Amino acid sequence: MLDTETSAALLTPQRPSLQPRALLRDLFDTAVASVSASHCLPPHLPQPPKGRTVVIGAGKAAAAMAQAVEAHWQGDLSGLVVTRYGHGADCKRIEVVEAAHPVPDEAGARAAQRMVELVQGLTADDLVLCLISGGGSALLAAPAPGISLADKQAVNKALLRSGASIGEMNCVRKHLSALKGGRLALHCAPARVETLLISDIPGDDPTLIASGPTLPDATTCADALAVIAKYGIDVPANVRAHLESGAGETPKPGDARFARHRSVTLATAQQSLEAAAARARELGFEAHILSDCIEGEARDVALVHAAIARQIAQHGQPFSKPCVLLSGGETTVTVRGKGRGGRNAEFLLSLAVALDGLPGVHAIACDTDGIDGSEDNAGALLAPDTLTRAASRGLSARAHLENNDGYGFFAGVDDLIVTGPTRTNVNDFRAILIV
Repeated sequence: MLDTETSAALLTPQRPSLQPRALLRDLFDTAVASVSASHCLPPHLPQPPKGRTVVIGAGKAAAAMAQAVEAHWQGDLSGLVVTRYGHGADCKRIEVVEAAHPVPDEAGARAAQRMVELVQGLTADDLVLCLISGGGSALLAAPAPGISLADKQAVNKALLRSGASIGEMNCVRKHLSALKGGRLALHCAPARVETLLISDIPGDDPTLIASGPTLPDATTCADALAVIAKYGIDVPANVRAHLESGAGETPKPGDARFARHRSVTLATAQQSLEAAAARARELGFEAHILSDCIEGEARDVALVHAAIARQIAQHGQPFSKPCVLLSGGETTVTVRGKGRGGRNAEFLLSLAVALDGLPGVHAIACDTDGIDGSEDNAGALLAPDTLTRAASRGLSARAHLENNDGYGFFAGVDDLIVTGPTRTNVNDFRAILIV
C-alpha cells in the first residue's frame, strides 16, 4: 500500500499530478489486507477444550488460517489442512498439504482421506477446529462411493466451462462427495466442531463456502440434477445413477448431530469493499459500494458498470466526480474461445470495449486470492489510453474478448497485475475511478 505521505502528495483529486494506477492498486492491496487470516481470525478463536484440539481445513486461505491459529492458540494442537499449490505457509504443529485447484487431483484425495483418519476416535471433550475458505471444494477431493476421481474431474471441468454460478457448482459437488454438504462433521463425532470461514460466496451463505463440509445442506440430489440439465452437462452414467437414486443425499438442517457445532464467518467481500472505501475517502475521494454480491457473465456485468461510469463522467449522476465505484461478488465466464484469462480480465476487456477510451475513467479488477482463474495474475488495470496503446501493438480488444483472451490482451499492453498467492479469498474486487 502507499504510505500516507506519498498518498497525500500524489493522490488528492485537487492535484494535477493524480496517479490513478497507484490509487487503484492501493485500494486493492487495502482490500486484501483487511481480509487476511492474520487480521481477522485471532479474535474469533474459541476457548481450548478439556481434551484435544485437532485442526482440519481446506481452501486457498487454509494454510494462512492454520498459521494464525498456531500463533495464537494456547495448549495442545495438531492437525492437517489442504490448500492450493503455491498457497502454503510455514506451520509447525499443523501439517499443510498442497493440491490442485480448480480441478481436484490425487494429492487432494489423499489429504481428504488422512483428514478423516485424524478425527477418528475423538471424545465429547475434544474440539475439531475446521478452517474453511474458497477453493476448498476442489481441494477436499473425496468422491462418493461408486464415483471415481476421474468422474469428479470430468464433471468439475464441465461445470467450470458452463457458466454455472458458484452456488450451482457447489450444489452438484456436494452430492458427488463423501465429505461435503456436512458429511465431514459427522466423521468428527462425538467431538464438538467449530468452523471458521473466509467467504468467497456472493451473499456469504456458509453452507456454500467450499461446499459446506461441516454444515448441514438444504439442497438435494434433484437440485443437482436440475443444474446438470440446465447447462446441458454430459455426466458419466454412474454419476447420473448416483444422483437419481438419492444415494448422494446430504444431512439436512435440523439434524441433531449438528447441535453442538458452531460456525463463524471471519471475512467477507463486504469487509474488503468497506476497507477500500475508507481508504479512498482517506485519500480525498468519495467512494460508493455498488454491491458485494454481483454475479452473472463477466462481460455483461462490465456493460452495467460501464454505463454507470459513463453517466457519472458525462452527467454527474448518480454521483459527482471525482469518485470511486467499488463492487465484489463472483462473475462467471462461459468459455467459447481458446484464449487465456480469468473472469476479472474478461470483465476489464469488456469494460474497455464498452467505454471505448472514455476520458477520465480508470479501473482495476482482481481476484483477492491473487490468481485470476488459472493464470499467474491477480487481474489487470484499465486506463483511457488502453485501447490506443493496444492498437499500436496490433491488439484488438474485441477480437480478444471473442476469444476469451483477456490475459493475452492485458499482457500485451503490460497492464497485468501479478501479486502471487495472497492466501486469502473473498473473490472479485473491482474499482472504477472517475476523475
